[in-house]
Amino acid sequence: MFTAAIAPNVYSGLAACVLFLHMLFILWVVFGALLTLSRPVLRRLHIISLVWGILTELLPWPCPLTLLENWLEAKAGVQPYQGGFLLHYLDRMVYPTISASALTVAGVLVCVLNLAVYGRRMWIGRRR
Repeated sequence: MFTAAIAPNVYSGLAACVLFLHMLFILWVVFGALLTLSRPVLRRLHIISLVWGILTELLPWPCPLTLLENWLEAKAGVQPYQGGFLLHYLDRMVYPTISASALTVAGVLVCVLNLAVYGRRMWIGRRR
């Protein structure tokens, strides 16, 4: 077992790892279409990620990574944030004066634009 002094540091470190993973997932959702040109498996995974991103923005579904990060922070003795990952980190760091609904619309729009890129690729591929 961990001693009382070490356990919060371990949980805090794990929470930071989940935060990093969360940021990587968001970058994957936003820019993944650039990496999937001739990789059908990655393309399918990215489309699933886009649909997941849209659903978690529009529906009251909590993101599992947010839940895990909050749980780890609570175990570390840190007050976990409320709300979603995007609202907590990106809204405060990048868009401090944008409303939550505008940030949600922007996130969904990025996902829809990525799906449109895939639709265009499919349309061009079928015309050939």
